[in-house]
Amino acid sequence: MSLSELFLAAVGLAMDAFAVAICKGLSVKKARIKHMTITGLYFGVFQAAMPLIGYLIGKQFKHYVETFDHWIAFVLLALIGANMIREALSKDDEEECCNDKNASFGFKAMLPMAIATSIDALAVGVTYAFLPDVRIVPAVSFIGIITFILSFIGVKIGNVFGTKFKSKAELAGGVILILIGLKILLEHLNIISF
Repeated sequence: MSLSELFLAAVGLAMDAFAVAICKGLSVKKARIKHMTITGLYFGVFQAAMPLIGYLIGKQFKHYVETFDHWIAFVLLALIGANMIREALSKDDEEECCNDKNASFGFKAMLPMAIATSIDALAVGVTYAFLPDVRIVPAVSFIGIITFILSFIGVKIGNVFGTKFKSKAELAGGVILILIGLKILLEHLNIISF
């Protein structure tokens, strides 16, 4: 997996966390460095840990599915991407984003959000186990750092601009993941090569 592909995957995965970080910024009167750092750390750490866990799980089953692993990678990434697009186009999240429970940056508020935004990364980690050229430690580190940066910035954006960019971020992330899944499939079927 090339650095550019890894970067696009990291950005795609980080879009859910970025969208929630925007909501966190919207929930406070003034976004402080403390709020931005807490959000970035929770989301960045979980976005890095979940693909590592998925990778370790996927490695256990790799030899059973090697003949159709590219289809698994494509389906997982397409489903994750489609779900992100569906969420981006849904209007139900707008009221949920701005409620009072999102104003807390404590453990009880941040842990469930960090887990929820990183579940997709678990499935991507399984996908990485089936790809021959993924070095998992640099990959998960990169995902964690990108997520930290985007979440950190997302809190400030939410505080300044509101939810204007939330759905656009989720939509872009979904499209990116679907395209990466399609590229993996087409390369394994020898239809394209990069």
